[in-house]
Amino acid sequence: MPEKKKRYYLTSILGNRCPRCREGKVFEKNSAYEKNSIRMHEHCPVCGQPTEIEVGFYYGTGYVSYALSIAVLVATFVAWKVLIGVTFSIDDNRIFYWMGTAFTILLILQPVLMRLSRILWLSWFVKYDPNWRNKPTPKAERIVPEHMKNW
Repeated sequence: MPEKKKRYYLTSILGNRCPRCREGKVFEKNSAYEKNSIRMHEHCPVCGQPTEIEVGFYYGTGYVSYALSIAVLVATFVAWKVLIGVTFSIDDNRIFYWMGTAFTILLILQPVLMRLSRILWLSWFVKYDPNWRNKPTPKAERIVPEHMKNW
């Protein structure tokens, strides 16, 4: 069986791929803008890696989503400052145009940021294993099947 080309961390994260094998899709839907686009497969369709490692595992994604949102706001402010040249004075109201634009962009990007924060969070706890075919799928720890999907 020929070896597949190795995926890099950034391309696998942006492609919503499993962090263990970097091949299987983690989310059930391909687009972030479809209904129920945040639903994840219980296991990676390729390597079988569980996506819910423990009960309440994804509560930490709120912090990641917050950091990504702040990064978007800072990036839009820097772009606005470079392109428009915002000054801070009583007579200049252009900062309010930036705020409206930035929050609109943030609102539009929110589904993408939610999915990105989940896949980043999962990738920080599940490490890439280039020999995943030769190793058994790890069992999820501290899982109560009755409590799964209760977030």
